[in-house]
Amino acid sequence: MAAMVTRRRLVQIAGFAAICPKMSGAPAARVDGLEVISRQPNYFHGWPTLARRRNGELVVAYSGGREGHVCPFGRVEILRSSDDGRTWSWPQVVLDTPIDDRDAGVLETVKGTVLVTTFTSLAYEAPLRAATDWDAPRLERWNAVQRATSPEQRRALIGSWVLRSMDGGLTWSAPQRAPLTNPHGPVNLSDGRLLWAGKSYPGAGDRIGVCESRDDGQTWSWLGTIPARPGDNPVEYHELHVVDAGNGRLIAQIRNHNKANDRETLQTESADGGKTWSVPHETGVWGLPSHLLRLRDGRLLMSYSYRRAPRGNHVRVSEDQGKTWSEPVVLSRDGTGDLGYPSTVELANGSLYTVWYEVIASNSASATERRAVLRAARWSLG
Repeated sequence: MAAMVTRRRLVQIAGFAAICPKMSGAPAARVDGLEVISRQPNYFHGWPTLARRRNGELVVAYSGGREGHVCPFGRVEILRSSDDGRTWSWPQVVLDTPIDDRDAGVLETVKGTVLVTTFTSLAYEAPLRAATDWDAPRLERWNAVQRATSPEQRRALIGSWVLRSMDGGLTWSAPQRAPLTNPHGPVNLSDGRLLWAGKSYPGAGDRIGVCESRDDGQTWSWLGTIPARPGDNPVEYHELHVVDAGNGRLIAQIRNHNKANDRETLQTESADGGKTWSVPHETGVWGLPSHLLRLRDGRLLMSYSYRRAPRGNHVRVSEDQGKTWSEPVVLSRDGTGDLGYPSTVELANGSLYTVWYEVIASNSASATERRAVLRAARWSLG
């Protein structure tokens, strides 16, 4: 039965139409298959980013070695594929600090340097302090992590980090601090710069914007702040991603948790290389967070998770540099709970490959035993 459209909803729709043209229908698409690409079912795999290098190699960076969504064991790992995702390597550990290493971005710069980004967190300390009914082995594991460092050392490790590899990801630099964080890291711009959209970290998280690197990711400087909509609290803007839309236009999308358009994707634009940004506006897309990609034919693609029944992962297409977005193409719709953070690459033959994390039904016996896999879709647009 169709949902009833209330008078209030009609007013909301009319208001939306005034600031954003009507979206087109879903483009023709075909999903050729879904598969699990991670090989360690005893671990929770979280928040991946997929990149395609110029030599055709696929690289996935993610948080591995985990017991769950929040825990002290997270470490940054990568997987590689030299055959368009048909087979994958064993995980390689890139970073493993004494605290939780979380969301991982990955990018090959125009100079061939591979960058991995991440942020560190002490969020696991709150459930540890509140633990009253944990089994003894679990409590001892978590406490053992804490014994490795002092509270002062753990606080000093909090931050957003960049690691660089000059040999295709075989060896890595020491982590360098960055002024902000997001799940999927920076992107290449057509003018040779690297641009990174996110929120300042550590700190209050009320500074939202972009930083740039002009030296291949060795150093980063704050470039432009994104203003908040009237009535919004910028602390409730999260997990941004940016794309070079072409013709001097940049667009960034924002995971929004303000009361207005809660858990919808907001969008902001820049026409001066990222120095100034428009006030964020609604896109009409419920789902989060977004990963943006410019296809070789100039179209834009946004990939995001959909955490309403049927849970899964969606993509939308823009043929006008992000001014409007299509209806969704559904890549998966069999999710049972914790899932998402999809990112997509375009393969040499024009087909597409998307990776996300997901707690699958057969792997969710209890809240303390759930493990998430890395899952992928091979698909194509018409």
